[in-house]
Amino acid sequence: MADISALQRARYAYKPKLPAALRDEPANIAVEFGGATKAERDEAELQKLFAKTYGKPAAVFKKGSNPGAGTKLAVGVVLSGGQAPGGHNVVAGLFDGLKKGNKDSRLFGFLNGPAGLVNADYTELTGGVIDAYRNTGGFDIIGSGRTKIETKEQIAASVATAEKLGLDAVVIVGGDDSNTNAALLAEHFAGAGIQTRVVGVPKTIDGDLKSEQIEISFGFDTATKTYAELIGNLERDTNSSKKYWHFVKLMGRSASHIALECALQTHPHVCLISEEVEAKQMTLAHIVSDIATVVARRAERGENFGVALIPEGLVEFVPEIKHLIAELNDAMAKHAAAFDALSGFAAKDAWLEKNLSAPSLATFKSIPAAIAAQFLADRDPHGNVQVSRIDTEKLLALAVEQKLGEMKRAGAYKGSFSAYTHFFGYEGRCAFPSNFDADYCYSLGFTAFMLVASGLTGYLSSVRNLAAPADQWTAGGIPLTALMNMEKRHGEQKPVIKKALVALDGKPFKAFAAARGDWALTTSYVFPGPVQYFGPSEVCDQPTLTLKLERGA
Repeated sequence: MADISALQRARYAYKPKLPAALRDEPANIAVEFGGATKAERDEAELQKLFAKTYGKPAAVFKKGSNPGAGTKLAVGVVLSGGQAPGGHNVVAGLFDGLKKGNKDSRLFGFLNGPAGLVNADYTELTGGVIDAYRNTGGFDIIGSGRTKIETKEQIAASVATAEKLGLDAVVIVGGDDSNTNAALLAEHFAGAGIQTRVVGVPKTIDGDLKSEQIEISFGFDTATKTYAELIGNLERDTNSSKKYWHFVKLMGRSASHIALECALQTHPHVCLISEEVEAKQMTLAHIVSDIATVVARRAERGENFGVALIPEGLVEFVPEIKHLIAELNDAMAKHAAAFDALSGFAAKDAWLEKNLSAPSLATFKSIPAAIAAQFLADRDPHGNVQVSRIDTEKLLALAVEQKLGEMKRAGAYKGSFSAYTHFFGYEGRCAFPSNFDADYCYSLGFTAFMLVASGLTGYLSSVRNLAAPADQWTAGGIPLTALMNMEKRHGEQKPVIKKALVALDGKPFKAFAAARGDWALTTSYVFPGPVQYFGPSEVCDQPTLTLKLERGA
């Protein structure tokens, strides 16, 4: 095999570990049901919207009889949304399950996300194709996309594709939005009497698709280990030169799980948690003052260096900036033509003076011009500010530098400050999956097959007890509707899977909060190093610290 790395060749040979319950022949793996499930809130509305699929029982696979598991099946798979390490192993686990159940079963991959299902753009995935992607990162086996299947025309086209291929099921691999799509599609198929079942698989490096039944979304383990390696490298570097502060923004649009996990792994001096910022109503000035205080106190110890971690979505949680963004979205949407006609930052700045409230205008003026321009430059298709493109790390570094200047003039700071900024995001989304993610994803894919083979629809593949060794994991499924609630989207109440934010009363945050005071002042760095694939289990197979803390391991 030409043009592959030594590691890629070695990873092809890796055999993912399965839960004990899934190691038998599919005909000997029975599904066991619990009681009916229900959503935490908005039950009446959800029950009305999902008349065919709401309230189904949770499912667990155990040793027993499952004669239907040997049925010849045709299944389609969709990779939806942003990439996450391990996606290829989900497809491999699904493929191997299908072939183990019946060698004549077929797997079709829809190209470039849900649009492939709508447009009947697909390829058949054979053993040779699958083998070229086992245990590797990325979604490039079939590509991904963010198309939402929500219009009548899109749903009708999806039905036509399913009928054309004679699909027994569609497996949708994605995050909260993608699996909301899966739930809606399952309901539409069931309501129309279509035989095609729909099963979801929980994916997102952000870690915000989780519940008691979904302990972690796949990709989070590998991504955080990849980022933690880079952060550890910066810590070692700055502890060597002893003259730089590194401000690191980490991917995680709504939730701060990535930042929290990386902090637990590396012990930086500062780590902001967006959920805490919102709970305490911390202003930008408050945040900047806190960071400047840490910098000054370390300077008193002769340590003019450090590392600060910042969640990607922080600005949406800072009260005055959140309000500013809301006003900008409204103003730019209401006067889109007039705003788009403006050329240059100065013209837009002048326009805002007439279209923002005094408090929001003051907030906007307080932001350095280079960063303020980012609030105006790139907007999503709905006309909203794209906060992920705002250089929050640069905003804080500049603001802290300004604050330290004020402190120096007042005689409250005598150190030196030189900052570098970084954004770690795409670097972690397609990394070679860790052994944990390789095993977990393969198990999720195989479990998705078992859900399909057991005749279930509207379920999310669930593998639990993940802090234990893989042979002790529990495989099953949770109805997608049990994870949903109603939220206002674009002015309308819509059913969506609720994002799981960092719980401030949870064990991971409490462990971080108990230690961060010491980390702030002392140089207590931990250097995780690169993801390891070979060696003792305590080096190669460990889950995240977040998962260990949550599960009491």
